[in-house]
Amino acid sequence: MILQALVDYYEELAAQGKLPRPGWATVKVSWALEIDGSGRLLDVLPLRHPSEDGKRMLPLEMELPAPVKRSSGVLPNFLWDNSSYLLGLDNKGKAKRAEECFAAAKALHLKLLSDADSPAAKAISAFFSSWDPKTADTVPAFAAHREDLLAGENLCFFCCGVFAQDDPLIREIWENAYEESAEGEAEPCLITGKETVPELVHPAIKNVRDAQSSGAALVSFNAPAFCSYGKEQNANAPVSKYAAFAYTTALNRLLADREHTKVIGNTTVVYWAKSAESQYQDIFTALLDGAGDSVTDADLNALMTSVAAGKPYNYDGLPIEPENEFFILGISPNAARLSVRFFYRSSFGRVVENLKRHYDDIRIVSDGRSKWNTTPLWALLRETVNQKASDKSPLPQLAGDMMKSMLGGGRYPETLMQQTLLRIRAEHAIPREKAGIVKAYLIRNTENHPQRGSIMEVTTVSLNPESAYPPYVLGRLFAVLEGAQQAANPGINATIKDRFFNSACATPAAVFPLLLKLSNSHLKKMDAGKAVWWSRQIGELIDRLGVDFPAHQTLQEQGAFILGYYHQTQKRFEKKNNTDKEAE
Repeated sequence: MILQALVDYYEELAAQGKLPRPGWATVKVSWALEIDGSGRLLDVLPLRHPSEDGKRMLPLEMELPAPVKRSSGVLPNFLWDNSSYLLGLDNKGKAKRAEECFAAAKALHLKLLSDADSPAAKAISAFFSSWDPKTADTVPAFAAHREDLLAGENLCFFCCGVFAQDDPLIREIWENAYEESAEGEAEPCLITGKETVPELVHPAIKNVRDAQSSGAALVSFNAPAFCSYGKEQNANAPVSKYAAFAYTTALNRLLADREHTKVIGNTTVVYWAKSAESQYQDIFTALLDGAGDSVTDADLNALMTSVAAGKPYNYDGLPIEPENEFFILGISPNAARLSVRFFYRSSFGRVVENLKRHYDDIRIVSDGRSKWNTTPLWALLRETVNQKASDKSPLPQLAGDMMKSMLGGGRYPETLMQQTLLRIRAEHAIPREKAGIVKAYLIRNTENHPQRGSIMEVTTVSLNPESAYPPYVLGRLFAVLEGAQQAANPGINATIKDRFFNSACATPAAVFPLLLKLSNSHLKKMDAGKAVWWSRQIGELIDRLGVDFPAHQTLQEQGAFILGYYHQTQKRFEKKNNTDKEAE
């Protein structure tokens, strides 16, 4: 399913002229070796260009023959490579290996080009036949650029006025060689269904966070325990050379597009529409990141409302069709291989509908400090981590599970609530993001709870003054008692929240009698008007409880307590400017 979707994406982009044909790939090259018709090195042409900020020199991206996949062996690329292969030299002190690399490149190029009747092909054949790494320093063009050429960056050939890969005959020779079937038994390709010899080693996948910089494998069989029926390597999952090239080319393009790639925990996430239009990726990026300079909250709300309802939405000149298929792939590194964390396939309208539901579930009254109306995923995950720790990354499994819950509309992972409660207990603070997590968890994860009706009463955006659900009322009462303490002691640094919040939330019976006794002392410090106002607030909530304080509260009840505290606190701040007038 994953490989098929990537092959379809490749074919769509290739039809639009945005991806190279089979056998070709986009390669970063820093230098070109200019040779004459007799194969003599004339000059070294710099191909690097300055970055946008002018601080770095970047290699030029060129369409060249597709790279081979290397591990520890000697495998040359055609028409391009590093100095070990094209010049037989390196700066790593491995002269014997560089000699082997040059010999392999020489054999490959002479095999393909020695009989070719074009000036560029003859020039390259002559170069490999005449170049002697031992006398390289006597060549002025090499000596002038020795340090740059041996730095390990890629080189290519410029001969007879053209880059070698632009010579029509050389291109034809390479494409014929690339399409030649390897030796072996033909089998049906699992993706295309065509009878072909399977590609035993697939091209490498690059740009996955924390994976090997040289690339990693998405499909790999590297030990006898993984193989069956005497088959070796990827013959255990037969994929044609074309399909292997197509899916890896498409995935590498997605991973190289940093604007449409997200890293969540240790999972790298890419996404694409079947129609290959980038506007769908732009919208999904905005939905994950939240509003910004280019997309406002109003824009996001209008988009989600329209698309979730199955109506087209015009975005950047393109009508967004809710029925268009959309794919989301999460992969993480595992040594030289890649693990699939999740793969989600649905209509774009369903994706937006589920994301809208998620944002509706976490939406809660603002605390005046959060800058988001639509809180992005990374900001939610940040609330599960100690921000003073050296490693501020969320749990890898939590990040992937959270993404699946958002996309599929299912239950949130239990670790989300557990980690959030852990941070609340440690920090004695409930910002809007943490309160939103608690609210969303109670909505999604209490469907079979015996008090589901009461829980839904309190999972509102703002305060529900009519609810009599005891845990929620207890949270409200704690917020009022804290407010009374702050009113009696203006500018106080530490409140009852810093000392008693955790025990009040988990074991109310052990704490609230003491807190009510303390509140009497606080009321005595106020003038009569304020004392009456706060006393009435406390009395109304105690009357609403109607039961004794519970000895213990479950995880869900603690969540309701936290919501009650948060809602009541924000209500108090809302009325802060009017409190004195009301007391008078």
